[in-house]
Amino acid sequence: MSMPLRQSIRLGGYLMKQKLRRREKFPILLELEPLYACNLKCAGCGKIQQTHDWLKQRMPVEQAVAAVEECGAPMVSIAGGEPLMHKEIDEIVRQLLARNKIVFLCTNAVLLPKHLHKFAPHKNFAWMVHIDGLRERHDQSVCKDGVFDEAVAAIKQAQAAGFRVMTNTTFFDTDSPQDVIDVLDYLNDDLKVDNMQISPGFAYEKAPDQEHWLGPEETRQLFRKAFGDGRRKKWRLNHSPLFLDFLEGKVDFDCTAWAIPLYSLKGWQRPCYLMDDGYVETYQQLLDETDWNTYGRGKDPRCANCMAHCGYEPTAVVATLGSLRESIRAAMG
Repeated sequence: MSMPLRQSIRLGGYLMKQKLRRREKFPILLELEPLYACNLKCAGCGKIQQTHDWLKQRMPVEQAVAAVEECGAPMVSIAGGEPLMHKEIDEIVRQLLARNKIVFLCTNAVLLPKHLHKFAPHKNFAWMVHIDGLRERHDQSVCKDGVFDEAVAAIKQAQAAGFRVMTNTTFFDTDSPQDVIDVLDYLNDDLKVDNMQISPGFAYEKAPDQEHWLGPEETRQLFRKAFGDGRRKKWRLNHSPLFLDFLEGKVDFDCTAWAIPLYSLKGWQRPCYLMDDGYVETYQQLLDETDWNTYGRGKDPRCANCMAHCGYEPTAVVATLGSLRESIRAAMG
C-alpha cells in the first residue's frame, strides 16, 4: 500500500508545478532540526555527539519558519534530537500548519504524554514515532529498557485523543526478514497506526555503533523476503510503490538528496542529513554550490551502502509522476 491519498494529491500537484516551471532541483520535504539535544542515546544516531554548547541551543520559532518558507517544500519533518525538548515546538508546528504545510513531528514518544495537550489534531499533522522493532529489539536500539512500552502507551494515548500517528522503523544487519514481518504486522494489525515508514540504516560517521549497517544486496534480500506472500500490499506503508520496488532490487535509482534537504542550528547541511560536508546560509546556495554529481552509490565511498529513503524516495516519487502506469499503480495502492 502506498502513501495516503491526501498526501499523494498534494505532492502530485506540487511536482506538476515544478515541471511546468522547468525546475530541475526542488525540495519535496524539509528535514528541520531545531535542536540537537535528546533524552536518549541511541546506538545508531550521531546527533547527540555535538559539543555541549550546541546541545544547549534551541532554534527560535522565527528562524525555523523562515527556513521552511525559504525552500518552499510542501512537507516538513521535524526531528532532532528530540523535538519535544524544545519549549516552543508546539508554536513551530502551529505556524507551519497555518502556512498549509504537511507536518510530521518525529519523536521517541517518551515525553509525548507530558506534552500532548499542547497540540491539537489536524488533517496535515501526524506524530512520527520511532519504533525500531518489537520490545527487546527496540530497547536494545535505543540503549534503554522500557522505552518500547512507553512508546506504545504514548501512541495509544495520541490515537485516543484523535491524532494521526505514524511510525518510522530502521533496519540493520542484525534484523531478519521475520523481524521485519513481526514489527510491521504488530504496527499495522495490533497497534493500528495510520502509516509506517521504513528504511535500511545508514552509517552516521559519529554513531556509536559502526558495525551493523546493511549493504545494498543485504537490503534487497531482507526486503524481498519480508515483502513476499502479499504482505507488502496489506501493510499501510508510507512509501511510493517504486521505492518499495527499489528496496527489493526490482529497480535502481540515482540519489536525489537535494529533494530532502536538512536545515539545522548550523544552517543548510550538505549534501543530506546523513552526511556532513559543511553548511551554507541559504537553500539556493545548497543547490548551486554542492556538486551533486559526486554523491550517491558508485560515486562517493561513504554512499556505498546507502539505500535510505532521504536519497532514493524522491527519485521514486518523481519517476512515479513521470509515468501514467506508475501513477495509476500508486493511486490504487
